[in-house]
Amino acid sequence: MRKEIIIFSFWSICFLMISCSKDDPINQPPSIVQLMFPTQDLLCISNTVPFDWSDAIDAENDVFEYNLIVAKDRQLTVVVENRTVSTSQITLSLEKSTAYYWQVNAVDTVNMQESNSPVYAFYTTGEGVVNYTPFMADLKSPENNTSVNSGNIDLVWEGADANASDILTYELFFGENTTLNLVDDALSESIYTVSVGSGKTYSWKVHVKDDSGSKSIGQTFTFSVN
Repeated sequence: MRKEIIIFSFWSICFLMISCSKDDPINQPPSIVQLMFPTQDLLCISNTVPFDWSDAIDAENDVFEYNLIVAKDRQLTVVVENRTVSTSQITLSLEKSTAYYWQVNAVDTVNMQESNSPVYAFYTTGEGVVNYTPFMADLKSPENNTSVNSGNIDLVWEGADANASDILTYELFFGENTTLNLVDDALSESIYTVSVGSGKTYSWKVHVKDDSGSKSIGQTFTFSVN
């Protein structure tokens, strides 16, 4: 009889564990928001900027909020504004004649999970300014701190300028570890093929120049080779 009771208790516990696992799905972060204004590479006519983005959705109906980051670099390390808000709109006063980069993170305040939007760039106008410095290069591939296979790979980036008529050229730097060597200072295409060896680490960056001589200094990405 005692043996039967032990067996019954064992299977009861297993059943409860299975039931609980089915009733407790893994929590999901809120949905990624869509950045609506300022739009990508926009030249703002004022330094008082109304930020607007779409509402996030949380599958578990958890309470969430938005974290708005505005910085002077594409990697969002030189932060000028970091605001936590409950609505999808806010207006900020920024410096004139300055390139900015912004992102919105929807944060689940119950489980502290977040989803990150893309990073958009925009420029605030300045008094008497005719030409604007290009935006920092958006390094697409390889992404920072990722791994690639050995052989020939393409370094891919994007350049943009608030002055839509400007012709852009690129300075590409590339090398092993943290040593960066100038590969070309007048590239017209935003792709370049390099050869990488197995087991090594490489770094690269791109400066963007316009036909008026203005230049934005790029940030450095690193990647390893399998």
